[in-house]
Amino acid sequence: MLRVGLTGGVACGKSTVGEMLAAHGAHYLQADTLAHQLYAPGEPTYAAVVQHFGRDILDPDGTINRRRLANAAFPSRIAELNAIVHPAVIEAQNRWMADVERTDPDGVAVVEAALIIEAGAAKDFDKLIVVTCNLEQKIARYAQRAKISQDEARAEVLRRSAAQLSDDAKAGHADYVIDNSGPLEDTTHYVDVLWTHLTEFTANTGDRHPRGRPRLH
Repeated sequence: MLRVGLTGGVACGKSTVGEMLAAHGAHYLQADTLAHQLYAPGEPTYAAVVQHFGRDILDPDGTINRRRLANAAFPSRIAELNAIVHPAVIEAQNRWMADVERTDPDGVAVVEAALIIEAGAAKDFDKLIVVTCNLEQKIARYAQRAKISQDEARAEVLRRSAAQLSDDAKAGHADYVIDNSGPLEDTTHYVDVLWTHLTEFTANTGDRHPRGRPRLH
């Protein structure tokens, strides 16, 4: 099985690319889904986060309010939060990939996560895809997704981006870079080409090393 990490900056379109790969037949997991599960009351990660950040981050029903947690963590305590959450997420996503491999040993498993490189998890993957776009597009997309103003979106994108590597730095670790700055049809074409590359590797499992770092744009 080919293990593929999918990452990129804030609101670059990682999920769009992931969904396209899933439509081609990839097994697809969003690490954020795992984080939601780990934040559930009763989970060890939940207890650790509440212990470190206090009960002010909780909703009346006792669940973690992700926006309040983000406000408490960014920017000065994000490393503290990541130290709690990342190991649990990495362990869970590796278990998921192992489960996929048992059921589909010739398949492609794609894990989407914003901080694959920063968390030291790139080593867990055979291939790494980085999705990029320009700052103004990130802001516009984040505003639309979060249903907030452009000014609010700009502040949030800049705040979150400060806790990550730059797009260029991420791209330096990538086997494939998808420039998602253009129309959706362009990204669809890039993913079609990318899928051909990935399935070639699954057909020749002895050759999973990068052949350069092609930029798909």
